[in-house]
Amino acid sequence: MTPLKKNLRTCSQGHPYYKSSDCPTCPICEQEQKPESGFLSLLVAPARRALEREGIITVEQLAKYSESDILELHGMGPSTIPKLQSALKAKGLTFRKGK
Repeated sequence: MTPLKKNLRTCSQGHPYYKSSDCPTCPICEQEQKPESGFLSLLVAPARRALEREGIITVEQLAKYSESDILELHGMGPSTIPKLQSALKAKGLTFRKGK
């Protein structure tokens, strides 16, 4: 199997980085934007961005959605659900029931 060729890119903030995919996300900017605490800090970048795009930045906001709603978001995978359930449980909350 031939390794993918990585292309040098520069983000709008001036960070140089290499990517082999068409993904425009700068890994340096992404690391700088990662929260240091809270439930979003427990998530991988695609899952965190999916919630942020939906306007979900607190556990209370997350509780207004069902698991299936969350899984439909681009960038969200099933391995993230247990982390979200734990964050909800810590606050005495759960996902909304149903669709």
